[in-house]
Amino acid sequence: MSAVDKAFHGLRHMIASGRLGAGERIPPEADLCEELGVSRGPLREAVRMLAALGVVEPRHGSGTYVSPLRPEDIIGSLSLTLELLPLTGLLEVYEIRRVLEAHIAAKAAARATPEAVEALFSLIEAMEAAEDSTEASELDHRFHTEIARIGGNPTLVSLLAVFRARSRKYQVFNLPDGPELRRKSDEDHRVLAQAIADRDPGAAAGAAESHVAQTERWLRAYMPPIEENNIPD
Repeated sequence: MSAVDKAFHGLRHMIASGRLGAGERIPPEADLCEELGVSRGPLREAVRMLAALGVVEPRHGSGTYVSPLRPEDIIGSLSLTLELLPLTGLLEVYEIRRVLEAHIAAKAAARATPEAVEALFSLIEAMEAAEDSTEASELDHRFHTEIARIGGNPTLVSLLAVFRARSRKYQVFNLPDGPELRRKSDEDHRVLAQAIADRDPGAAAGAAESHVAQTERWLRAYMPPIEENNIPD
């Protein structure tokens, strides 16, 4: 095990064991170096790694503190590694997405207020009117994020956002069949929103799972190259 790994796992254990709690300042470098048996360089690199993962927060002039350790923040750091997945790996993630999107859609149907439903249909209308595919994709993302928010679980909101962020790197709307694919996607959105408006968790779950499965089929069929533009969530 390298010195950096030793420092990283040592600090992680302190936090996981509760020795260092959320919001607490980590001990001075000299104390940590002595306890962990590493020099300052590896320790600082380990701290940078934990900061990138959202586990600690360096504060200028004050020291380094354990983050609030909110599940949604920690889950969000998965984007650092999920962004590296090739398309074949992303397709495996879609099996997880189908389950989670269906679950959160069912929860949204059970909890949706009239105001939330109105917001969903407003996003759909803006999406359908958008002429630019990038704008349409951003509205698509906001639509699905709003459904997750209505579902009421911040951790799932964060996890699903991470999954979608990777899939949005692939473009299909600009392919020759793009207009028809987008039309089908828009139809799926209305079916899903209507199920939520009807407060029908079963129908909402089915519509969400079907929508994600459709996007997965498009990815398998077209195998588009990764681009800066996006595909539907």
